[in-house]
Amino acid sequence: MRPLSVMTALMTLPMLAADPAQAANPFFAEWKTPFGVPPFQEIREDHFMPAFKEGMARQKAEVAVILGTQAAPTFENTILALELSGQFLDRVGSVFFNLTGAETNPKLQTVNREVMPLMSAHRDDLHLNAKLFQRVKAVWDGRGGLKLAPDQARLLENTYKAFVRAGAALTPEQQGRMRAINAEQSRLGVEFNDRVLKATKAFQLVVEAKDQAGLPAGDLAGLPEGVRLAAAAAARKAGLDGKWLFTLDGPSIWPFLEYAQDRELRKRLLTGYLERCNQGGDTDTNAIVSQVAALRAEKAQLLGYGTWADFVLEENMAKNAKGVYGLLDQIWKPALEVAKKERAELQAMMAKDLPGQKLEPWDWRYYAEKEKRAKYDFDEESVKPYFAIDAVRQGAFTLAGRLYGITFTEVKGLPVYQKDVRCFEVKEQDGRHLGLIYVDYHPRPGKRGGAWMSSYQSAWVKDGQRVDPVVVNVCNFTAPAGDRPALLTADEVRTLFHEFGHGLHGLFYKGRYRGTAGTPRDFVELPSQVMENWAMEPEVLNLYAKHYQTGEVIPEALVAKMKKAATFGQGFATVEYMAASLLDMDWHTLTSTKPQDTAAFEKASLAKWGLLAEIPPRYRSPYFSHIMGGYAAGYYSYIWSAVLDSDAFQAFKEKGNLFDPATAGRFRAEVLSKGGTADPAELYRRFRGRDPKVEPLLEKRGLK
Repeated sequence: MRPLSVMTALMTLPMLAADPAQAANPFFAEWKTPFGVPPFQEIREDHFMPAFKEGMARQKAEVAVILGTQAAPTFENTILALELSGQFLDRVGSVFFNLTGAETNPKLQTVNREVMPLMSAHRDDLHLNAKLFQRVKAVWDGRGGLKLAPDQARLLENTYKAFVRAGAALTPEQQGRMRAINAEQSRLGVEFNDRVLKATKAFQLVVEAKDQAGLPAGDLAGLPEGVRLAAAAAARKAGLDGKWLFTLDGPSIWPFLEYAQDRELRKRLLTGYLERCNQGGDTDTNAIVSQVAALRAEKAQLLGYGTWADFVLEENMAKNAKGVYGLLDQIWKPALEVAKKERAELQAMMAKDLPGQKLEPWDWRYYAEKEKRAKYDFDEESVKPYFAIDAVRQGAFTLAGRLYGITFTEVKGLPVYQKDVRCFEVKEQDGRHLGLIYVDYHPRPGKRGGAWMSSYQSAWVKDGQRVDPVVVNVCNFTAPAGDRPALLTADEVRTLFHEFGHGLHGLFYKGRYRGTAGTPRDFVELPSQVMENWAMEPEVLNLYAKHYQTGEVIPEALVAKMKKAATFGQGFATVEYMAASLLDMDWHTLTSTKPQDTAAFEKASLAKWGLLAEIPPRYRSPYFSHIMGGYAAGYYSYIWSAVLDSDAFQAFKEKGNLFDPATAGRFRAEVLSKGGTADPAELYRRFRGRDPKVEPLLEKRGLK
């Protein structure tokens, strides 16, 4: 009998570890839901661990088939076979890790603490398998004689590097240490995230003050009606009827700091935000942060790199720490000078209210808002009635339709993981199904802070057929209050467009392989940030910015005020972001493998760069979740990509048409659909015809 090929053997592997309980576990059955989406209503917390264990067992069996072949290593029987392995495990993980971010609970957190060390060990078992690495290396070493397509060559390179960067070329003793580091990092990462979530959700600022008529007074003075309504609704949900509740969720804290007249309450709320996980007890993360930084330094040195930044940046556009610091320095200096001028203006305004008092961090946003109104006759609250969330979302959809010819239709009755989540089918101009996008927009107790895009199914080609993507946008926007719909701030509008841009990137990927879908951190923000450029352009505002009560399109006079005020406060905004970026880089250019005093290290870092005392970094070390995850030595990526997105948007402006189909088509073809199939710098040059320039960014931010 003719022996089976590796591909055929992989496709005919049976389910392992058969168990009667599997019959009730949806991960062990074909999903017969519309579009094959996860059957969320059937999935329970106790389904995950058996499914994870099965997924790991199946991938080990798939690897055993690769190792058992007698044929010499080839692209097909080794590299492609590895690419096809682990599909069951990926399906389980995509659901689980999306839920732990957006809709977690104590049971899921328990599973997470148990499964993360197992997954870490499983990855090490794969990448530190000497026999498997020999096969991968054999294909890599013989690549010169192979007639590979460009995407195949890229997949081979990515696969080989993944093994080497995981420690496959280390000695057995070094690999043992690598396994121990990975296991400890995995444990610490879970503990860090649990503590940050707990600390963030635990903080409450409860306001009880009323005047004699029972109306909000004193403590709530200055707050817009929508902010008060949202705080009252939050209090009722927390069982605090008749009071007002403010939290550390973005829609609660930032409007309070901008409008609340009570200085002491502003101080309490901002201090609660800044001192999260920094006050001892079971939510303190200082020791975790310093341990992780030390472990990363040790791991980098094991792999032959001087620092963790050297290890990470080798695969990014920046290439090395010098490249990152070089860009940051170009922007930091002018931004700091603008911020100093802003500080002087705000101090002068504050002196009218509180003679002799010094401007503090909890005063900045409050007096900046007053200064904006005085300078431009513009109040951020004045635009919110035109930014009802459904209209803004539809505006993003309409923009994508104008640029790329795609359409969005809501799919009712589709399984969702939370009642407020909605799903839309995306089709090409000719009606072909492109994919699905879920949207999940409001804060909840089980949702971590921030905004992100993720996937339940990534696009690739399986058995000659495209696997259609299922992406999700998760955000923490202002929620509906009373009989008012969710009315977004301008920043929230930009965030919605931003995450939608990430979604388009996932929807448009046309590569054959899962292993070539990802892009470097300092390129992945280009598709998202470029969408922000359209959000506040008058031609685009006319498509979606309509008063939620009257349907009136946002007045030209209001748009003109908003445009004039666009660069106001950019010194502050740029400096607070870049301070966090520099802090990240300083943590990850450490050469010492000994834990640092977290507070002392952070203080020295910020002092070194001359950060103004009135501007805290956007994230402090104890709750800097980005750099405890995938953005370690990569938080600079947002400003790096900002150079790209400002320059890319300029291409549309040069055409005199913000919806220019030829430019949009080229951007989709050369950037959005390519994923990581080619060098990102080359992809950008194919689109723009040259390397990006920094001047459009400086001009857009008023820093030139």
